[in-house]
Amino acid sequence: MNDPFAHVAGLPGVPESVAAAREAVDRLLGHRILRRRSAEVSAESALRGARASAELEGAPASLEDVRAGLVEDPLIQGALRVSASLGSLAPTWRVAPRQALARLHVLAVSGSDSGSLGRPRASLEAADPLSLGAPPSPSQVAERLSSLSDLLTTPTEAPALVVAAVAQGELLALRPFGSADGLVARAAARLTLIDRGLDPKSLAAPEVGHVELGSAYVEAIRAYVSGTPSGVGQWVSHCAEATALGARDALAVCEAFTRR
Repeated sequence: MNDPFAHVAGLPGVPESVAAAREAVDRLLGHRILRRRSAEVSAESALRGARASAELEGAPASLEDVRAGLVEDPLIQGALRVSASLGSLAPTWRVAPRQALARLHVLAVSGSDSGSLGRPRASLEAADPLSLGAPPSPSQVAERLSSLSDLLTTPTEAPALVVAAVAQGELLALRPFGSADGLVARAAARLTLIDRGLDPKSLAAPEVGHVELGSAYVEAIRAYVSGTPSGVGQWVSHCAEATALGARDALAVCEAFTRR
């Protein structure tokens, strides 16, 4: 059976980076504090992930200000709504990813006057916070969204991290809605990690890792957009490293809760 995700999983450097990320997540999931306070750690991860995702989208703010409710930036508010929805959207993501993506976009830009919320864009106008250049045409968006949806609902032997990285990469490349696409793409990656069992309680925040890695995020997604095997492998390895860093950040949160 043709399994594109499995092919990506075998690209040079990918198996090693995915294994390292899996080890970091497993170490997090084994922390003793999670037996009684996993909901608190998950909530903290959601907050940290939302703040980091908004920063990647061009809306930086301090964690303290976001935690205190002092930030009214629409992107940050959208990121918080998206992050809070992940648990409830996971079942939909499993069987109807396009429906979940539409809902994520509505949450990301709620309050906008646009009548196209949750609908793929019909023009070449699209925000470009990562400076990727001209976006794909609406017809290309429709075709590739359909292909991505089919792939996501087809069984694969590839690890969850690989599927999550490809889903995020495709959505960042397509910019399917024209606004807040990065918030949607990074949420889709986390939904994949939840649904496919790597991080079922959404404790790790890969977005935190992406921010920590700095300009490597943009470099890696540009490599993915190139479409070359080495570029795709670079992107997947980057996402794995970001996930490992997110898991280590959550592990530090666990330790902080232990001391309270």
